[in-house]
Amino acid sequence: MGLGHRPASGFMRITLAAASICALAAGLSCPSQRVQTPAVTAAESPDDIVLFFTGSALGALKPCGCSGGQLGGLERRTSIFAASPKASRLIVDTGDMVQSDGEQDLIKFRILFEGFRLLGYDLVHLTPRDGAIAANLGILNESDKPFKIIAAGGQDSGMPPSLARQLTVRGRTISVNIAAFDAQAGRMDQAAGLFPDGDAAQKVNILILGGYEGRAAQDILSTVPPTIDCVICPSDSDEPRLLSEPGARPLAFTVGRFGRHVSRVSVTVPARKGPLALRFADVPVAEKLPKDEALVRLYQSYQQLVKDGNLLEKHPRIPLPQQDVTFVGSKTCARCHEYEYEKWSQQGHAGAFAVLQKVGSDRDPECVICHAVGMEYSGGFVTEEQTPHLKDVGCEICHGPGSDHMQTAGQVKTGPPRKNCLNCHTPEQSGGYAGHEEEFMKKIVHRREP
Repeated sequence: MGLGHRPASGFMRITLAAASICALAAGLSCPSQRVQTPAVTAAESPDDIVLFFTGSALGALKPCGCSGGQLGGLERRTSIFAASPKASRLIVDTGDMVQSDGEQDLIKFRILFEGFRLLGYDLVHLTPRDGAIAANLGILNESDKPFKIIAAGGQDSGMPPSLARQLTVRGRTISVNIAAFDAQAGRMDQAAGLFPDGDAAQKVNILILGGYEGRAAQDILSTVPPTIDCVICPSDSDEPRLLSEPGARPLAFTVGRFGRHVSRVSVTVPARKGPLALRFADVPVAEKLPKDEALVRLYQSYQQLVKDGNLLEKHPRIPLPQQDVTFVGSKTCARCHEYEYEKWSQQGHAGAFAVLQKVGSDRDPECVICHAVGMEYSGGFVTEEQTPHLKDVGCEICHGPGSDHMQTAGQVKTGPPRKNCLNCHTPEQSGGYAGHEEEFMKKIVHRREP
């Protein structure tokens, strides 16, 4: 649902003011001034211009952390960017920052903008949804943004459609021109008009392209004007994809989703006047990369805002499909299933909620929904204070609500709703699950064997 031009709610004004206060109170500072990290990407020539691209975060500020090997997190980007000299690099976000205009996504949107500031971004592109949210939150009127903002549509969007930035390497001044274009709003040949005229050997023209849903990327790329050197297309997968043939112009790629990768385009500038060479690389945001403490504190501010906003209590809940059935909690099951309860108590699922408490995510509904019983239903988990018997991955997540079963001494079997393993062990949250299902199941066996 688009925000249109509705005024921001009073709650969000308070929340966003709190976000600014939290950021100031935490003493956040630009990580480039504080974090000393070694080069962690492939070695770049000091005479290369390096362009970093992110985008399609869709609200993913960091991995959930429920399993090892997860990619992503704002706090790990610093070392990737710092591997290239600041004087010869640009950092660009291509947009699609959140998935909706819900209360939690609005908080994330504000946090992402603050994160871009801390990370030293040069340019942020806003999609139509991004632009509506930014306008509604009053972000576009703020005068202290250290990065530029562009959006397709020019005056129609209230933001410029392009940006030009001059970088000097090897004694040559190269103009890096970045523009946004909506393929549904006009013909592709019109995109050429977004870029300044000049010697092709002295500039790089980069187009952030949107609005071609339902059409093959190759069909769109075949219509790109020859003056455009690089095209960034909307992401259709979690990993970046190179869409163009090696050495072909334009260089075309996607940046991937959920902030798990950073795309890097190296522009090699010859010592003498000559054509510029573009090279694409995908840099995974791996968990082995060092964390930037300023961005760690920013995420902690986000967690505090989610808690202060009572988003866990406000989470939408639907009635259980069976009337007069309720969740009773795992300890109630132990009255008749003592052996099974004791075995479960020694396994990881029994401490699932404590895992969230350890990292400060126990008030985040996006996390708690997989670490407690029935949070999406009336009568299910609300908070640890209100429903302590329903925390952790308990019996009724897999077996269904137990009230009828308990009251009839087991004569009525438990029924839906039930979750299966794949409801929570998704590729995003449990990357090691797929292909190892049998190993995972052995970890949770808690029945008496025949």
